[in-house]
Amino acid sequence: MNRLPLADVRILAVEQYGAGPFGSVHLADLGAEVIKIEDPRFGGDVGRLTPPYAEDGDSLFFEAFNRNKRSVVLDLTSPAGREVFEKLVGVSDAVYSNLRGDVPAKMGIRYDDLKHLNPAIVCCSLSGYGMTGPRAKQPGYDYMLQGLAGWMSVTGEPDGPPTKSGLSMVDYSGGLVAAISLLSAIHGARRDGVGSDCDVSLYDTAIGMLTYLATWHLNAEFEPKRTHHSAHPSLVPFQNFPTADSWIVIGCAKQKFWEKFVDVLGSPAWAAEARFATTSDRYAHSADCVRLIEQELARRGTAEWLGLLEAAGVPCAPINTIPQALREEHTEARGMVVTTEHPRFGEVKQVASPVRAGEPRTDHQRAPFLGEHTSSTLDDLLGLDAAEFQRLAGEGAFGANGDAPWISS
Repeated sequence: MNRLPLADVRILAVEQYGAGPFGSVHLADLGAEVIKIEDPRFGGDVGRLTPPYAEDGDSLFFEAFNRNKRSVVLDLTSPAGREVFEKLVGVSDAVYSNLRGDVPAKMGIRYDDLKHLNPAIVCCSLSGYGMTGPRAKQPGYDYMLQGLAGWMSVTGEPDGPPTKSGLSMVDYSGGLVAAISLLSAIHGARRDGVGSDCDVSLYDTAIGMLTYLATWHLNAEFEPKRTHHSAHPSLVPFQNFPTADSWIVIGCAKQKFWEKFVDVLGSPAWAAEARFATTSDRYAHSADCVRLIEQELARRGTAEWLGLLEAAGVPCAPINTIPQALREEHTEARGMVVTTEHPRFGEVKQVASPVRAGEPRTDHQRAPFLGEHTSSTLDDLLGLDAAEFQRLAGEGAFGANGDAPWISS
């Protein structure tokens, strides 16, 4: 039986809601043992309560971010809970959190706080603004970051309001950056025997993803603006276009695509016109170029254009709804929908991780119930017998509710 690539990695995840769990779910899919440390005082990860489709500590939102993980409840504010946590640090590779930037220091989950327990431990913090800087104590959310980092200023129509992406792309990008940082630090710790902190932030992620727009501004004072029908800021044509019945995306990133495109349109002479002859010419005369293209594309429906453009090798795609995207045959062919079994929701379908390292995992497990693996994990990893478990429970390690299932298990 082939082992998954991260089968020898153990991560204690003090995580909740979106960005943090999104980063670690890819690691779990790759075989890492991701142990969610959930606070029993607040009902665990707040994502368990996120509507719609939420009931009694289960939600489809939570399922999307937490498959293949284990759940251990610990009250880290109690001495007994901290005792258990520190024992787990001693047998783990990383402590991963997504808390406000100043909280890891308050909770004592930075490298300097834990290195005496495990010199190779990696402490990865994903916060809104990082652990340093003037905003470190501020809560940071995707919406705020899309505004603060300038993303909204370049999203939407030129005469419309600043617009957020339809998906929480700062959260998701931050989760992936945190996962890369954590794996890099674990690699270094295994090589050198010394762990480290990973101070990752949504802010740094959002600023870093400005890429060439930032370079243009920093070196030539270019000011990016919203573009007509989501047009590319420099390539023409490369944008959304209305057809006779819906919308289509067409992108001529290379000269050869432009020449093939105008041939499909039935206007090959455009390729020879001085105002459209080169990439720079089309950029300089973009309004005229787009106007002519829109007139032609309005004559036929999207499906007809797709057939002609795809046959000619012109980059294009329909603008699908999410249900349409999930029904695309390529979605199925790439194995991008996985299924788990859940006692409340039945068969739960969700999108797979796009991360690939060898053969993708096929035996996905549902997200854990709150505290489901508390007893078994502490037994497996720490050899905690029933008497010791009950002592810790009595001292509040697992919360104050003596009737909780993780205490009676």
